[in-house]
Amino acid sequence: MNVPTSPSPEQRFSDRVENYVRYRPRYPQEITTMLQRESGLTPQSVIADIGSGTGISAELFLRAGCTVHAVEPNREMREAAERLLSHHGGFHSVNGSAQATTLPDHSVDLIVAAQAFHWFNTPETRVEFTRILKPAGQVALIWNERKLDATPFLRAYEQLLLTFATDYTKVRHENTDAGELRCFFIGPYATHAFANEQHFDFEGLKGRLLSSSYAPAEGQSRHDEMIVELRHIFDAHQTSGQVCFEYDTRLHVGR
Repeated sequence: MNVPTSPSPEQRFSDRVENYVRYRPRYPQEITTMLQRESGLTPQSVIADIGSGTGISAELFLRAGCTVHAVEPNREMREAAERLLSHHGGFHSVNGSAQATTLPDHSVDLIVAAQAFHWFNTPETRVEFTRILKPAGQVALIWNERKLDATPFLRAYEQLLLTFATDYTKVRHENTDAGELRCFFIGPYATHAFANEQHFDFEGLKGRLLSSSYAPAEGQSRHDEMIVELRHIFDAHQTSGQVCFEYDTRLHVGR
């Protein structure tokens, strides 16, 4: 068996791309509605989606008619987004990072970081965001926060991660707390929450688990044992062949 190591943030998902595309949750349409109402988002808005991955968040803003520069350092994830979104005229794929986006000065109305900010919350990122934002531009940080104990299934799934995942407690995005957000935003910021959920059969549940960078991949230590336990959890909690992931999707938006 190969013992998993902790790859750099830019490479953590290189071997997870297809599961990420198929099984990661999307974001509620209410996010763009909220930003249209309170932040002036329009079809003319220029978005920088930082750490855009396979394009899940970029698609949300492309559907709203925006121009989206999808900035992603991981080649495999960036190529997946290009494959899925290149038919959108407003989509632009950028080989860059949060600290070096390559975008022009003061060219962006809104910076979006969906399920990604905890990977690059550094002073250099704040400097780069300030450089590329227009004077009235804003930043929107978005996370799908899986409920940990709302149902017996979710409690069992959380225990599975605590038992088998490699560095789950170190990298989970909930480690970004209100203090870090206050330090990052220039002035006040607003937080909004939306309900979100996914329903899976067993193969979908397995794919959802293996889309996470901390879940041992096939061939790594304890992978097989983990999948056996996942099957037990599914069998114990499924209803009509399905289990439900419940999320609070949180949007933090400010300057």
